[in-house]
Amino acid sequence: MDTDLPPLIRSLMAPGRFPGVPGPAELVETHISWVLLAGDHAFKIKKPVRLPFLDFSTLAQRKTCCEDELRLNRRFAPDLYLDVVGLYHSAEDPRWSGNGDPIEYAVRMRRFDESGRLDHLCALGRLKPDHLSDLARTLSDFHANAPTAPPDSRFGHPPGVLAAALENFQELQQLLRATEQARLARLQAWTEAEFGRQTAPMRTRRAGGRVRECHGDLHLANMVCIDGRIRMFDCIEFSEDLRWIDVASEYAFTYVDLLDHRQGALAGWFLNEVLACSGDYEAAVVLRFYAVYRALVRAKVAAIRGAPQGGEADTAAYLALAEQLAQPQTARLIITHGLAGCGKTVASTRLLQADPSATTLRLRSDIERKRLFGLSARQHSGSPLGGGIYAPDAHAHTYAHLHAQAAMLLRAGWSVVVDAAFLRRAERDRFRGLAAELGVSCAILAPQASPQVLRERILARQQQGLDASEATLAVLEQQMHWIEPLTADEQVCRIALAPEPA
Repeated sequence: MDTDLPPLIRSLMAPGRFPGVPGPAELVETHISWVLLAGDHAFKIKKPVRLPFLDFSTLAQRKTCCEDELRLNRRFAPDLYLDVVGLYHSAEDPRWSGNGDPIEYAVRMRRFDESGRLDHLCALGRLKPDHLSDLARTLSDFHANAPTAPPDSRFGHPPGVLAAALENFQELQQLLRATEQARLARLQAWTEAEFGRQTAPMRTRRAGGRVRECHGDLHLANMVCIDGRIRMFDCIEFSEDLRWIDVASEYAFTYVDLLDHRQGALAGWFLNEVLACSGDYEAAVVLRFYAVYRALVRAKVAAIRGAPQGGEADTAAYLALAEQLAQPQTARLIITHGLAGCGKTVASTRLLQADPSATTLRLRSDIERKRLFGLSARQHSGSPLGGGIYAPDAHAHTYAHLHAQAAMLLRAGWSVVVDAAFLRRAERDRFRGLAAELGVSCAILAPQASPQVLRERILARQQQGLDASEATLAVLEQQMHWIEPLTADEQVCRIALAPEPA
């Protein structure tokens, strides 16, 4: 047994200290907590430490933080976070009930299979796009119901965001070797310049309710797959400033962690899914600033950890990741073209998942059209053929919205895929004109299928009822009369499609 452990923890690790558990408890230690695993439960005890960002130095403060941890984590994991329990008697003979005041407090949790933690799944190559789609839906729903920062609060104001980033640079300067100082200076110059570009969007987002009481530490090790669903746990309870953040900063946690695990395709998929679920594409405008900040915070933590624990190599890797994020790939615009059921969404999904740089974002007309009219993606509009949300004016409104969103994302340095039918040459010309105006390349993704296959796919999709598309066989027949095929000059910029995987 580790003799550096305090008497209370050594005592709790002895056999028979937990009700119904005859054997010893297993200890998991972090820099701020001891977690004792016993039977079906985990007991988290906070260390009596005082750090620049937290204070657990008194029993009263530890009790308050235990209660805060329970309350905050029960927002998304009420079945995992059970209660706060007291320890009585003495450190040498601790008991879970007794007279008088407790000598310590613990958060009691339901224990789960650690192999389902997302960092473990990722390391084993078992983390899949479906996991991240589920996470995106869960996170989007959580943020939609989370409290927004009060207008008179300090949370999320741009000067405070910049101050935190600059403080991190000051700390890194003290930790890094002289050979890394030039890289750090370049990243700081980029951060200050990017902040200047994003100050107005940050203010707009705060005024629009995008600064919320978030999780605050949403890396892969704080999420777990239980019964096929992704669950969040272990949020930040000890610092309001780290918890009340722009939701874009929350997205950046997971995005950067996936990139750090060298899972660029999954990082891009997660980002696309959470933006599609939330409709918050404006988050992408400020996300690169937050992502670089997150990578540099990790560089600092690695530097503090030091060479004996591999911190030096990790620090260099995080600096490289920050540089990669600050200098993304050259943006391009891709539009799709084709009849209902031809495979536009399948083809664009394959394109997204094949992007290792995680810098391509997709706008789906089927989803954005419904969002414009106050419908969820899978909610049926009840529109007649050529009417309702598919009437000519609604159609024009949808394409104008896609154009505006694509322009915003391209100007922010992201590549964009616009997944829509683009049956008319004039519709395609308008988006090709946008690419020319912004100085980016434009390509066309145009999968094809026989009329029989188109009909079979539409009928299968209707039967499943899981897609945003409302296309019917009648819609397909109408489109067959409307479609204006790609011209010779458009064929030149058509993307060659690789064979579908077997």
